[in-house]
This record gives sequence, C-alpha cells and structure tokens, in this order.
Amino acid sequence: MEIITEYRNENTKDIDIIPTIEMVRKMNDEDKIVALAVEEELDSIAKAIDLIAKQFLSGGKLFYFGAGTSGRLGILDASECPPTFSVEADMVQGIIAGGEAAFKTAVEGAEDNYDAGFETARELLTKDDVAVVISASGNPKYLLGVLDCAEKIGAKTIGITCNCEGKIAEEAGILICVEVGPEVIAGSSRLKAGTAQKMILNMLSTGAMIKIGKTYENFMIDLKASNEKLKARAIKIVAQIAKVSHSEALSMLMKSSWEIKTAIVVLKLNIDVTKARLELQKHHGVLRKVI
Repeated sequence: MEIITEYRNENTKDIDIIPTIEMVRKMNDEDKIVALAVEEELDSIAKAIDLIAKQFLSGGKLFYFGAGTSGRLGILDASECPPTFSVEADMVQGIIAGGEAAFKTAVEGAEDNYDAGFETARELLTKDDVAVVISASGNPKYLLGVLDCAEKIGAKTIGITCNCEGKIAEEAGILICVEVGPEVIAGSSRLKAGTAQKMILNMLSTGAMIKIGKTYENFMIDLKASNEKLKARAIKIVAQIAKVSHSEALSMLMKSSWEIKTAIVVLKLNIDVTKARLELQKHHGVLRKVI
C-alpha cells in the first residue's frame, strides 16, 4: 500500500510551469498546513517532554535516531543543546543510519538495515535513556531494530512520524504522528514532513530543558558565553534578572567565570561566588528555587 508521503499533491501538479511567485505561494500555502497538523499532536508532545525530563533527572540521556533528512534533523537538534543549555555533549545525541558519512551523502540501503539499528542501539542505550525514532514514512527497518533493542534493554521510546499506519507507530511507547499530507514534490519528505519534524524536535529538547531548570522565565540562563554575541546576551540577562546595570553585570560575570546563574545569585542574595555555587548545587541548579 502506498504511504501518504508518496502521494501526489493535487495542488501542485502545475508547479513546473507557473510563474515563480505562484510557485513559492503554493509552497508557502502547503507549509501553513504544518503548524496546524503539529497542533493536533500537542498532547502527545507534552507527554514526550515530561518523559524526557523525568529520564534526564534520573541520569538518562536522549537519543535521536533517523535516516536521511530525519537523521540530519536529529543531529542538528542535538548539536544545539550544549551551547544553548550548557549540557554535556553526550546528554542529547543524534544518530543517523549509515553513520557520520550519511550526514552529507546518502548511504544507500542504510535505512533498510534492521541489524545495524539494533546493534547501534545496543551499544548506546541504557534502561535510563530515551530513544526517539524519526521517520516521515514510519517504516525504516533500521528504526525497527532500534525500537526492538530499546524494548529489550528497557529504554523508553518515542516515535515521530507523518504516517500513522507506519510500523514504528505500532511499536513506539509514545507516538507523535503529524500527517501533513502529500508533499509539494511527491515523495520529497524533506519539505513539509521535515518542517514538522524540526518543529517537534525543537519542542522536545527545549521543553525538557525548561522542565529541568535550564531557563529562568524565558531567559537562556545556562548558555555558554563562548563569543562576543553570547557574552553580550549573558550581560543583558544578568542585568535584567538581577536588576543591575550592564557594567555591574559584566563585572560579576567576570568574577563568576561567566556563569550566568552564579552571577545572578551573588547579586540577588548578596553572597560570594563560592556560596552562590553551593546554593545552586543544593537546588540542582534550578535558579527559581534559589532566588
């Protein structure tokens, strides 16, 4: 049976002959469908976030597994977590079928290799981890191998797909199925399906980090101030939360080794850097619990 990601889109049959402005208008109209389709799955996305946060607090890690575009999107999301939230590089990991070479170049047949998925999962997962499998079609054997291995190990599983009849829909512990309909170009799931996956991954990682205290209000309080732009952002954050001038914020950040939360605690509680760090440790780094 043909899967929905391979259907022909009736709205774009003439896309190769219409003026460019009409082409992009049709693409934009199709993209508008994506956010509404994701909205239908918000309950499942929220459950997934709570699960990931719970496993993080138990020492678990988050693994994204995918093939092709889905795998690349997982790697992208994972790679953004350390600079954004100052977490260890292995806390969120993206794994692509076919290995690192598949990130830039298609590795033929990689998604059909059940054994490779099973073995890769066996090498990486523990019972405390969460395995998120990502696939527009929901059918790659590689991901079925990952899910089977995760079940044997006792790891939690989440499936992200655009095909509710796909095989991963039957096996994932939590299913997030966003049916965005046929693509602008038949079968090109890097388009609407890829956009939907990117939106969901943003929610999963950001939501879980928020739940474990990596933000204060909507401030990015655990960022690594590794360049001038981020240092300027850190100064602004400290100044706004601690209600001090930018020069005072800069001075305290320099004394605190550019640890945003430490600087804020020193300024808000009028204690020294060492005591501020101890207070944060006592409250597992959650700034709200300290100030």
